[in-house]
Amino acid sequence: MPIRPLTLLTLLLHLLIGVRLLPSLASLTPLWPAVLLLLLVSAVTMPLPFIGRRSSAKLVSDTLKWVGLLSMGWFSSMFVLTLVRDAGLLGAWLGDWAGLWTVDWPVATAWSAAAVPLMATGTSLLGFVNARRTAGVRRVDVPIAGLPSALEGFTIAQLSDIHVGPTIKRGYIQRMVDAVNVLDADVVAITGDLVDGSVPELREHIAPLGGLRARHGTYVVTGNHEYYAGAPAWIAELRRIGLQVLLNEHVVLRQDSPGRSTGDNEALVLAGVTDFTAGHFDASQASDPEGALAGAPLASTTRVLLAHQPRSAPAAAAAGFQLQLSGHTHGGQFFPWNLFVPLQQPFTAGLHRLRDMWVYVSRGTGYWGPPKRFGAPSEIALLRLVRAR
Repeated sequence: MPIRPLTLLTLLLHLLIGVRLLPSLASLTPLWPAVLLLLLVSAVTMPLPFIGRRSSAKLVSDTLKWVGLLSMGWFSSMFVLTLVRDAGLLGAWLGDWAGLWTVDWPVATAWSAAAVPLMATGTSLLGFVNARRTAGVRRVDVPIAGLPSALEGFTIAQLSDIHVGPTIKRGYIQRMVDAVNVLDADVVAITGDLVDGSVPELREHIAPLGGLRARHGTYVVTGNHEYYAGAPAWIAELRRIGLQVLLNEHVVLRQDSPGRSTGDNEALVLAGVTDFTAGHFDASQASDPEGALAGAPLASTTRVLLAHQPRSAPAAAAAGFQLQLSGHTHGGQFFPWNLFVPLQQPFTAGLHRLRDMWVYVSRGTGYWGPPKRFGAPSEIALLRLVRAR
């Protein structure tokens, strides 16, 4: 959306919140001007991340983005909670009108108005801490039917939706890399939405990813944000630092041990597809789970797909995969947006079954937009393949 209409819209929404809350707050406490001041600051600063992109001074640009994104997270909760308050007051009025109960309206309106900024500020502060901490490790066992003994205990460390950009920089990435390397996984998988910016802007900040260590290496698939940021340049840069980008293709991984080489029937086929929407940006990169298996050994029946969006799952199940690893949803990132994810995606977070295939959806290792996570903690997923009993 162009900056002027966006600024006007945010101003009107802030005005709506002020009209709904401030008169009631004024009747309760002399501190109501503090809420007015916060609303004014939020209204002025929310467009700053978009204006900041045009600033040539990097420090100024980054500062503007930080302030604007913090305001965006606080405003989001303020707006939702204001709507929840109005819905609650409407329900109370209907109950009062129907004679089900009696409402003390001065008390109800004043204290509910006070609850909105208190809850919005509290959840924003907690959400900031949750977003900025190093993601915790979530260990998940995935039971695979007919899993060869050579692959029993095979581990995949999954990173997803890191969104290196305005507020996620090199230090954040280095802490994440250090946490992954301790896991000593067989494979590291990055399931898309790694960046929010161009290669020249972010090259130095994604550089620590070249230090990821795993027995069979690190594999990456594109997410929709790679296409917003210039996918061809990013694919080249990721390959330059030693990551293996899978574009509707696969690799065959063998758990060889000293004195013993595994055959095709004991190998794992790891495939990766481009983002579900990639064909809208480049027709030659349209997502193709079946094509990603072209030439794979028929005897290798343990097949894992990296696909950014859970929406790829029906095609992946039809292609014969046993496990799909995805992200994209962020688990909703913070309430109430987790309630809207099912409108677009079949799964929000965690391990799910689709016919004969498992689908694991990461809540994301970073965050997008506001540095805020509430009710959907970030994660580094460590998936372990085990034989189904």
